[in-house]
Amino acid sequence: MSRHVVVVGGGLAGCAAALTCADAGARVTLLEARRRLGGATYSFQRDGLWFDNGQHVHLRCCTAYRAFIDRIGASEMVAMQRRLAIPVIRPGHGVAWIKRAGLAAPLHLARSLGTYRHLSLLERLQLGRALIGLMRLDLGDASLDAHTFGDWLRARGQSDSSLEALWDLIVLPTVNLPSSEASLSLAAMVFKVGLLSDRSAADMGYTTTTLGRAHGEQGLRALRAAGVDVQLGVAVSEAGVEPGGGLRLRRQGEDLAADAIVLAVPHAQAARLVPAAADPHAARFADLGAVPIVNLHVIYDRPVMPYPFAAGVGTPVQWVFDRTEAAGLSDGQALAVSLSGAVAYAQVPTEDLREQFVAELARVFPRAREAQVRGFYVTREHQATFRQAPGSLARRPGPRTALPNVLLAGAWTDTGWPATMEGAVRSGNRAGEHAIKALGLTTSVAA
Repeated sequence: MSRHVVVVGGGLAGCAAALTCADAGARVTLLEARRRLGGATYSFQRDGLWFDNGQHVHLRCCTAYRAFIDRIGASEMVAMQRRLAIPVIRPGHGVAWIKRAGLAAPLHLARSLGTYRHLSLLERLQLGRALIGLMRLDLGDASLDAHTFGDWLRARGQSDSSLEALWDLIVLPTVNLPSSEASLSLAAMVFKVGLLSDRSAADMGYTTTTLGRAHGEQGLRALRAAGVDVQLGVAVSEAGVEPGGGLRLRRQGEDLAADAIVLAVPHAQAARLVPAAADPHAARFADLGAVPIVNLHVIYDRPVMPYPFAAGVGTPVQWVFDRTEAAGLSDGQALAVSLSGAVAYAQVPTEDLREQFVAELARVFPRAREAQVRGFYVTREHQATFRQAPGSLARRPGPRTALPNVLLAGAWTDTGWPATMEGAVRSGNRAGEHAIKALGLTTSVAA
């Protein structure tokens, strides 16, 4: 009989781990407490329209996520920019574009940043000092995690206004904290890998349909086609080690035996489930904390934003995406406003958010001043990511535990990436590879 791997959690990490193990010939069971797959990326219906819980994007350098999308047959549901082009709007001051040219990195951004109108001439001249410093950083240097990105930038001549108008445009949506609070290690990784290493690395991609369809439905089809026993609505309350060394999980009041377990669940839940013999110091990652993301879904009676997406500066509107087609809206426009690092908004009543942000959107998009708001919905992910601040690196475990057949997966584990979809898939791939290696199956396991 083939060796049995049980994956707990049906987010991107769990689905990636399950597919990796199934492709190696293992018998795989995936247990998901919700009645859907996708984890933190999901969709819901309201008043006949479809919305994602949050706007998730990826970059061309997100090779693991893009391979996962291909693997589950969702590549036709994803759009990718031909070239990086981000309209950045400051109310009252117009649009500035961050674009890449055809030159080799890092010169591909030189013209765009040199003419970036939301920075003063002096601030633009000072950019070179920070960019050169970033290129010289060693991402393998653990001491980087002792500092904030903001302190590092200020020491290299970057003003507070330049942090807001440029650096935080990238840091907030990727690290879910502003530069003043984000780990230098993680923020530097974003810029080095995403912007400074290859000219096409930062081209942006996003799903053109709902996440529920692209990740959930397509993921379920791919898992079942691979022979994975997917059990939805099944919660795991305990994972343990038998006296003879076997593994068992307690689900719905019954025990399930396993030869290997992948815990692909949020860090607080993983700390509760991981057997003490596998990790007696799980409290270190239970302490990673959490930072919320809030998304506002605004339905207008007419188009108000002329771009597929845009970023804002000098306004609480951070990023806005046109989700009209995905929502199933036949007339008007559906916008999704993504607010990262949203501690200030997580508890604000919906009506107060509506009053503030409808007015702000009218400042950002003048066409919205004459438009009627037909609907306004709020989604709040209170534990969207772990807190990616200085000191988090030491708390992030790798996939392996003290028991070779008990593995950890999730964007919160030490992937070398921030808590992104790319990090989630990478973690699942690695955990799956280590699981099949522990069972003696063929693998090309990464370190």
